Amino acid sequence: MTGRPVRIGLQLQPQHAGYRKIRETAAEAEALGVDIIFNWDHFFPLWGDPDGPHFECWTMLAALAESTSRVEIGPMVSCNGYRNPELLADMARTVDHISEGRLILGIGSGWCERDYAEYGYEFGTDGTRLADLARSLPRVETRLAKLNPPPTRKIPMLIGGVGEKKTLRLVAEHADIWHGFHDPETLAHKMNVLKGHCAAVGRDPGEIEISTGVFGTPSHVGRPDELGPRLRGLGASLFTVGIDGPDYDLKPLREWISWRDSQNG
Repeated sequence: MTGRPVRIGLQLQPQHAGYRKIRETAAEAEALGVDIIFNWDHFFPLWGDPDGPHFECWTMLAALAESTSRVEIGPMVSCNGYRNPELLADMARTVDHISEGRLILGIGSGWCERDYAEYGYEFGTDGTRLADLARSLPRVETRLAKLNPPPTRKIPMLIGGVGEKKTLRLVAEHADIWHGFHDPETLAHKMNVLKGHCAAVGRDPGEIEISTGVFGTPSHVGRPDELGPRLRGLGASLFTVGIDGPDYDLKPLREWISWRDSQNG
């Protein structure tokens, strides 16, 4: 059981909708009391019409930084292979300032082959992409420390992924937040693996916030009052609801916010 308060995230998937609808949905979610609004870092829809409407991640985050005032924002997750690490750090610092300290820097090794192929990036293998991420994370951290002006705060680093040998080791070394999609049984196992990596690098696993996807595709679907306590008992405290355009049904988000409020008192 974690001592952290429950937080609710919304992954506002930037596909199959116009930007006005996306902006309006972000404003509605903020008014409902969501803690974090994430988008994602892809170039095409992941389901539905594969050539349907879609928008880019980081330019959208800069706009959301201006159109919101309270919620944290961030990518879930920025693909390491799409941007030079130093550039990514500078982009993150800039959005951090635009948002007045509300950015979470989510990052992962990448997986969507079409994005790589159509935008001219080398796809490589799971192993080479993870090796690239391992090299990039210290570069991001070093550049953030050199920028003038510096970030408004230590920008929280979220690492997405569930690989036990490499990804969870990087989580232990670098992450403030770890995100995956978990049923309770899987989370229990992964938490044991993460604790082992934390012990190996001399880090307290309690320093890492545990985030899990709880609605959408792909994710583990369940009622908040049934699934939430089970995941929370295993250490999760950030529960992120994914919603798809063009309509962006916020009903599941409302249910998870209501459950959060019942837990946090």
